[in-house]
Amino acid sequence: MKFKKYIIVLLGLVLFACQEDDNQFGSIEAPSNLQIEYSLVNADADNEFGDGSGKVDFNVSATNATNFKFLFGDSNVQNESNGQTSHAYALTGVNTYTVTVIAYGVGGTTTSATKDVTVLSLFEDLETKQLLTGGESKTWYVAKAEPAHLGVGPLDSAIPEYYAAAPNEKESEGCFYNDVITISQSGDGIEFVYDNQGQSFANAEFTPSGEDQCIDIDVSGTKALTLSASSSELPSDLTTGTQINIGDGGFFSYYINSSSYEVLEIAEDYMVLRGISGSASPLAWYLKFTTNPEGTIGDSNSNTLESNYTTEVFSEEFDVDGAPNPEIWNLETGNGDNGWGNEELQYYTEDNAVVEDGVLKITAKREQTNGYNFSSSRMTTLDKFDFKYGRIDVSAKLPEGGGTWPAIWMLGANFPDVGWPDTGEIDIMEHKGNDPGVIYGSLHMPGNSGGSAISETTTVSNVSQEFKTYTVEWSEDSILFAIDGEIYHEYDNTSSTPFNEPFFLILNVAMGGTFGGEVSDAFSESTMEVDYVRVYQ
Repeated sequence: MKFKKYIIVLLGLVLFACQEDDNQFGSIEAPSNLQIEYSLVNADADNEFGDGSGKVDFNVSATNATNFKFLFGDSNVQNESNGQTSHAYALTGVNTYTVTVIAYGVGGTTTSATKDVTVLSLFEDLETKQLLTGGESKTWYVAKAEPAHLGVGPLDSAIPEYYAAAPNEKESEGCFYNDVITISQSGDGIEFVYDNQGQSFANAEFTPSGEDQCIDIDVSGTKALTLSASSSELPSDLTTGTQINIGDGGFFSYYINSSSYEVLEIAEDYMVLRGISGSASPLAWYLKFTTNPEGTIGDSNSNTLESNYTTEVFSEEFDVDGAPNPEIWNLETGNGDNGWGNEELQYYTEDNAVVEDGVLKITAKREQTNGYNFSSSRMTTLDKFDFKYGRIDVSAKLPEGGGTWPAIWMLGANFPDVGWPDTGEIDIMEHKGNDPGVIYGSLHMPGNSGGSAISETTTVSNVSQEFKTYTVEWSEDSILFAIDGEIYHEYDNTSSTPFNEPFFLILNVAMGGTFGGEVSDAFSESTMEVDYVRVYQ
């Protein structure tokens, strides 16, 4: 009898839950009044079927619709929440395509409609076709060993300003790096085959957990790949102008709910793609691929810096014992505004920096100094030396101990006038004593400052026992970060960044703060040693 009572109670709970759901959703109505409107790009009286780009702008609406799925009639599919999209048809000549739009409503209800679109395409890119396929068939892999093989940024940029993956960063995910993509010529067409070993790495927006993860996606079968003119407005020097379109919902390795990718760069053994995520708040995603199964581009030394700057224009060898040379260095004192804006714990003095035996030594100490528990030094070349573009090499041995925060960095020479972060900041080297062996190379500017800096890390052994050479090679086109000649961070510089004006140098050792973290109770003192600072142009 007790068992039957429990069944009755549970049944009542189920019925109550269903009733609550019905009240929440209300009546479920399928989308209605589905309207498909389109316009051919640059069509006029003399160009009835468009300008030859094959581009068509679509504007779709429907009552009670929450999302739209476009089947463009050329094997390409796209999802849009607002019903507005553009598509470039690749088949040369004047061709008619039957476009199907599916409007989705609450509870999975759907309504569909079709529209015939006739458009002219004169686009042809035989070079990209040849490089993609090798003339017959070519296999591509995620360029896992390269910086920024996966990245993301805003739509109005051509670089991954928000995030760029470090080499092999996603190894622990268990998929992504296993992907094998084969692109082949088939008659006049191109075929795309993607083997994901059963799972693909997907963006957080499209996963059940709300985090980037490997999910089961069926990518089996051969899909048509077409080339069309890119619909982006990127400057011609930053893109090939060609867009890859993959039929039947195909995609390149990282799932962002899109099947179209702009080709930024392509060569015999690598390519760089840019795709726009198919979501209500789209972002620009970047992917690098290589023909090398090891995930490298070029030979095994592809990350070795080959400098474009060889003429030495500045050299500080620290060859005179005593205080740092006052003709080159300013010794700043104090704690700044709230620990120099970072809640740092030290008070900077002129006494904690000294040149001995051909080496600059900046020593952080646990000692009462002007009301603070730690002392250290901070040196700058503001108004004494700055430079625009070139290579800077700094040979240094880093302090150790939890809470130490040594830094070798640069600020714009206009810092006193415009302030931070407008002036821009280039962190050649930062290190946390609480995370020994991990080196940070970072860039700060408006929109990407503090905890949102554009930053990469690399792991280096014995940084507190041996001198390492920390390098930044800086030009109007790029900023490269390297240690002992091996590049670990690459940034594409543009005219819109602050990194196109003269910068001055800073050397310091901070304690604690927002980056250094908690200071170890065992810390007494430790020293950053600098053998030389050299600048080449």
